[in-house]
Amino acid sequence: MIEVRNHLLPAGEREKNIAADLKDSIWFREIEASQGIIFFAAGVFYYFLTEEVKRLFLAIENHFPEGRIVFDACGKTGAKLVKKTWLKEAKIKDVNAYFSVGDAQKELALWSDKFQVSCRGYMLGYQTLDVPSVKKLYRILAKIGDDMMKMKIVRIDFRAIK
Repeated sequence: MIEVRNHLLPAGEREKNIAADLKDSIWFREIEASQGIIFFAAGVFYYFLTEEVKRLFLAIENHFPEGRIVFDACGKTGAKLVKKTWLKEAKIKDVNAYFSVGDAQKELALWSDKFQVSCRGYMLGYQTLDVPSVKKLYRILAKIGDDMMKMKIVRIDFRAIK
């Protein structure tokens, strides 16, 4: 997958796409973070158990203090929908959608006193859709995604406690 990404969307000057098992922190060694670090993980954590995500975030926090991770998440209803539709349509049988978070700020902040958690709606969190060019159906679907399925973009800043 990383080879395809590198071909279609090569990493920028301060970016690096790494082919690695996220559960094995050996890939941390490939990252030079003296000027700061931001990890972007889109569509990744749905396929991990909550404890695996927690272990990864705690490892990142310890190895990259003052770093940041940004990822998408959904609530339990959204995770069930992923399992029911996307995985079923793709005929994927050996993967399940596990990780979900209802209230990211409350739930993820419990994992570490160094986590500063913020989030926005996945569809409506970054822009208003109340412009004439956006169809009413899309606004309704966006509201369903953000509200009912609790879809969101989550940001965790890892703070060094002094």
